[in-house]
Amino acid sequence: MDPVLIIEDDADQAELVAQLLRLKGLDSIWAETGGAGIELAKRSPVNLVLLDIMLPDRDGFQICRELRGELGSLKTPIVMMTALDGLLHREKGFRVGANAYLTKPFSADELFRAIDLAHAWRYDLERSGISGEIDVELNSEPRFLHEVNDFLTSLTLGTPLGPDAVMQLRQAIMELGQNAIEWGNRHRSEKLVSILYRVHSDRVEISIRDQGAGFKRNELPHAARPDDPLAHMDVREKLGLRDGGFGLIICEGMVDELLFNEAGNEVKLTKRFHAELSESA
Repeated sequence: MDPVLIIEDDADQAELVAQLLRLKGLDSIWAETGGAGIELAKRSPVNLVLLDIMLPDRDGFQICRELRGELGSLKTPIVMMTALDGLLHREKGFRVGANAYLTKPFSADELFRAIDLAHAWRYDLERSGISGEIDVELNSEPRFLHEVNDFLTSLTLGTPLGPDAVMQLRQAIMELGQNAIEWGNRHRSEKLVSILYRVHSDRVEISIRDQGAGFKRNELPHAARPDDPLAHMDVREKLGLRDGGFGLIICEGMVDELLFNEAGNEVKLTKRFHAELSESA
């Protein structure tokens, strides 16, 4: 099995973690800085990254984002380790693609539990034929949506999709993510929006889910319908809503498939690679 990469500036802490890993039959390699860790990850495959947040060159959030920027690392679990026991730090870690979060000092059982969950996640991906997956959660605030969308755009640029297709997907994510914040979670910051990003051999899939009650598209009088795209304008004016309501129609034109779940609080966007290749042929 490929080794575990420990990115930790404290040599004693790194050795302690390495000893615990050996008890579980796992080899490890150590990097003292974030930059050194990225170089090690590029040179040789690793099956897991244990990443400290407080590093001498760059913080762990930035390193996590950079590691996820390599398409090949989307199946590599990342567990963040830190003495910063705060909800905001956990939330930020999950916004940049971390799989789990360990607060120092952690026990051997806590470490082993995180490793088992990480390896189970990777096994499920490989069994499903998924090339990579990022599962992020964000509070219902537009600034977090912009941050996550920037992150996902950087990942998608590493796929076979061309720049135009990536920008279309980016715009669709922004539109539907804003809908989740505005209409699903009603701008309640504590309500979460979940975004699941998956890369398959022939497509990118992105699911966006809010914690609202959901909706039926045919029952949205303030939103444009394909059969009569202008009928909603009078409704929006009477309700005092801003001009718009074309978001769903626009998004459908930017992706190959747009599907809502039965409840109406989750939408899946699909952008296929072969469509992009045929366009450029």
